Amino acid sequence: MRKTVSYTISNVVDFKKSLQQWSQQYNEVVWLDSNTHKDSYGSFDALLAVDALTSLVTDSENAFDKLKEYQESVKDWIFGYLSYDVKNDVEQLSSLNHDGLYFPELCFFQPKKIIRIKGNTIDFIYLNMVDDELEDDFKVISNGIVLNTIEESCEAIKIKLRIFKDEYFKRVHKMLQHIHHGAIYEANFCQEFYAENTEINPLEVYKKLNKISHPPFATFFKLDDKYLLSASPERYIKKIGTQVISQPIKGTAKRAVDTNEDIRLKQQLEKDEKERAENIMIVDLVRNDLSKSAEKGSVSVAELCKVYTYEQVHQMVSTVTAKVAIDKNPVEIIRETFPMGSMTGAPKVSAMKIIEDLEATKRGLYSGAVGYFTPENDFDFNVVIRSILYNKTEKYVSFSVGSAITAKASPEKEYEECLLKAKAMRQVLEN
Repeated sequence: MRKTVSYTISNVVDFKKSLQQWSQQYNEVVWLDSNTHKDSYGSFDALLAVDALTSLVTDSENAFDKLKEYQESVKDWIFGYLSYDVKNDVEQLSSLNHDGLYFPELCFFQPKKIIRIKGNTIDFIYLNMVDDELEDDFKVISNGIVLNTIEESCEAIKIKLRIFKDEYFKRVHKMLQHIHHGAIYEANFCQEFYAENTEINPLEVYKKLNKISHPPFATFFKLDDKYLLSASPERYIKKIGTQVISQPIKGTAKRAVDTNEDIRLKQQLEKDEKERAENIMIVDLVRNDLSKSAEKGSVSVAELCKVYTYEQVHQMVSTVTAKVAIDKNPVEIIRETFPMGSMTGAPKVSAMKIIEDLEATKRGLYSGAVGYFTPENDFDFNVVIRSILYNKTEKYVSFSVGSAITAKASPEKEYEECLLKAKAMRQVLEN
């Protein structure tokens, strides 16, 4: 059982800064921040979960059965992630590419302490076993005492490429051959940027990344010595009661400093036939995935190819909704839609096989999902993109980017799109 106490505060910005610093004392941390973006389906402005009472950490074998059993037995809030390679539990697939990060393939935990921010209201949602700490925690955070912590500076990092430009072109051409031969229509092809023998201050890097990206699905995730610092703009899937929502992104354009030029670039993306075709292909895939869980005739497209503007890029987003039975198991909904279509391709299984063959790195948590389940069997998960991953023990820093390859794709333009998506991560690490 949990005890909930609500407070009203005047300065949310300072409270969030103090809250993030306070959370670092724990081995398990999940911080989710909407950065005040308007979200028709949003349940909070920010959410923090810390300090595991129970947890599930496993590889991909029988991962969904284990998660289903854990979620049903705990009957409480659980926070965590599914790495992309949990796909191997859904289909007869494998992941044998290079892995420098060594993250578990699935991890969820039941937090002792949850703190939720909505407007100026702060809800402390504590398990009864720690509710005697609630008032003291609020005082420490709200008084900003933890902000006196000395913050380490981050040294500039030299980023390496796992595959170089010529090799990238060669592999994209192979992807195009598969498309032209009819094996697939579209596939998301990704490449890794990394640094070895490197130490960073994860929270400071997250703050810098969040400041320049200001995304709607920002995440700071800590699991002992492993960190995810995410500026994700994309929701994978959310359940509210009997409604399920998925919001795939496909279609990217750069921003411009000049207002008129920026408007022109946005309008150009809205009319771009190739980008719209990519988005519509993935919408069809998402509709098909949701139909496995949905009540008959309930899958619909609420928004098609709408362009949203973020700090770094313009993005084309669609919204697909469905209705599920009241007793539909929430883990089964994720199993039937995972991995998300925007990071795989169409047909999905064939695309994933080709991706595994042509990519040079095991994706791991990149292009997986981070989020939570509620005691009411609702959930919300983002897509792990625009993200930095860090293994402190291995001193290994990594970020990956990708783009959708279709029959009309130009390897040169796809490479430019990858560099555009990598810009924010590279900027915070190298400067």
